[in-house]
Amino acid sequence: MATTVEQQAGGEEALEDTIVVENPATGETVTTLPAHAPEQLEEMAARGRRAQVGWQELGFAGRGKVLRRMQKWVLDNDDRFIDTLVAESGKTREDAVLAELGYAASSFGFWAKQAPKYLSDEKIKTSSPFLLGRKLILRYEPIGLVGVIGPWNYPFTNTVGDAIPALAAGNSVIVKPSSVTPMTSLLIEDGLRECGIPENVFQVLIGRGPIGLPLIDLADFVMFTGSTETGKIVMERAAKTLTPVSLELGGKDPMIVLADADLERATNAALFWSMQNTGQTCISVERVYVEEPIYDQFVSMVSEKAKELRQGVPGAFGSVDVGSFINPPQIDIVEEHVNDAVSKGARLLVGGHRGPGPGAFYEPTVLADVNHDMECMREETFGPTLPIMKVADEDEAIRMANDTPYGLQASVFTKDIGRGERVARRIEAGAVVVNDCNANYVALEAPMGGWKSSGLGVRHGPEGIRKYTHRQTILLTRFAMKKDLYFFPYRAKNTRLLVRLLKLIYGRGKR
Repeated sequence: MATTVEQQAGGEEALEDTIVVENPATGETVTTLPAHAPEQLEEMAARGRRAQVGWQELGFAGRGKVLRRMQKWVLDNDDRFIDTLVAESGKTREDAVLAELGYAASSFGFWAKQAPKYLSDEKIKTSSPFLLGRKLILRYEPIGLVGVIGPWNYPFTNTVGDAIPALAAGNSVIVKPSSVTPMTSLLIEDGLRECGIPENVFQVLIGRGPIGLPLIDLADFVMFTGSTETGKIVMERAAKTLTPVSLELGGKDPMIVLADADLERATNAALFWSMQNTGQTCISVERVYVEEPIYDQFVSMVSEKAKELRQGVPGAFGSVDVGSFINPPQIDIVEEHVNDAVSKGARLLVGGHRGPGPGAFYEPTVLADVNHDMECMREETFGPTLPIMKVADEDEAIRMANDTPYGLQASVFTKDIGRGERVARRIEAGAVVVNDCNANYVALEAPMGGWKSSGLGVRHGPEGIRKYTHRQTILLTRFAMKKDLYFFPYRAKNTRLLVRLLKLIYGRGKR
């Protein structure tokens, strides 16, 4: 997840009184917001803790009603939701619908429904004969005040989206959106208030990176999405207070195209999932490895399709395919990676230049004949680029795919599903998709998280909500002797009996 320290927790610049939100596609100022000061954050945290008690007491049913109302509110206010996203991010309206509105529509209802299933008391059956007659229960208790620090690339999905399961679990939440894209979080705050959420259960913290540091100090749990560099700062800060964290960090997601792949689908998927949201997705296709027999054809087909992409200021549905950069400084990184590749022998087939101003645009770009000496294959680019590398066979493709400090997402294309699964199992990534790319993200039942430097913990699935809770084991003893065999005072005959019991229970059977 490409981002700068200054835009998230960990920046060193002085706090500012106001945050100016600009439309990156036009350069126009959208709004100016007052920024919170640290003392205001302390007040927010205190209010959030007080409000959390009543929110928890509503139970799953009461909280679920609010979240289901919010699900309908988002769809009833779809134009307002989309307009806000497009204005502050410069993404196309289709991108706002596909990855933001769609996620909102599903996630509010999903967590309202699944929270009781994932967090209800569990009876545990023990294998220990020493606990016969006892009852074991595992219960989940809301952790308290959750801090969510979000990125600029998905103002709803990777920011507010992480607050929804925390709310469903009975926590209060302070969301700190990126200072680049704070308006969507404020819109959701308004919507939740209209839908009946108690005051101060959901609050939005406005400010630049430094304000995230005291939030880490004050929260009982921190969910952070952003760069690996900043994630380490978050984890280091959280260690001072032993605050648990979940981190979704950078990615350099590979796509492997085997010789027997359906090239029409593979090229369409490679183009879409590398350019969607202007390539500013943590699980974007960032590098492609194609087996030699089909390499030239794959490169040709992708290049022809890329030339047809329409880029510009987002208008009505269907007006453009690729929008602007959300955070204009990111263009410098993309330009550096493209120029580095070309200087080291890559073929620039499509794009490769900045777009006309005043908006923050970079042309959809296709690079061929790349290798791992180039930055575009080693470092997270986070832009509308598609570097393609020729490999001799499946083994080399897997070796190259794993030759990275990241391990967030990957994809494999082949007509042989069995082969695709075998390859997937050899890739070091938190999710691998066969004959698709990011489809797993809409399966909220399945955990999503990274290996290696791509993160710690997961979102989605049972652990995506359980991470926002304390776990408590309760053991109930109903019937027991006045004095167990192993109670004081120790007696030799009792100890010898215990040893014989251990051998009888655990010492039998083949080894």
